[in-house]
Amino acid sequence: MDLIYLDYNCFQRRFDDPGQVRIQLEALACEEIFMRAEIEEIQLVWSFMHEDETLQCPFPNRLNVAFILSTLCKMRIGPEDEICEAALELQKRSKIASKDALHLACALFIGADYFLSCDDRLVRQAKRLDLNMTISNPVDYIRMEDL
Repeated sequence: MDLIYLDYNCFQRRFDDPGQVRIQLEALACEEIFMRAEIEEIQLVWSFMHEDETLQCPFPNRLNVAFILSTLCKMRIGPEDEICEAALELQKRSKIASKDALHLACALFIGADYFLSCDDRLVRQAKRLDLNMTISNPVDYIRMEDL
């Protein structure tokens, strides 16, 4: 069973501009991933970073949906010194933003098979780090899994 760490934007993609085909595809891919987690075909992770970003969300509907989706995440990660140290190391090796580095460090800490994000820049930067997990966009993950 795939262990997947989703970047926070995957929890929020359904709320983005549906006028863009790319966003529609990513939103559908994220929904498919949540559905697969619900029927236990895959396992999702919820970290202290997801919690923090959700609590900072100024939109009650988005906040509520994120917390509902968090119930599909069977693995939980609290803050650990090792995660913070790994995030700092990732930032030294690249120009990854601190929140993104913490998300990646959480995924590494838990031993995720996949780190999925709708952020092209983050996906490119993370792929260059040659981490011990597959970095991908949710649409590409669904395409890979459906082959």
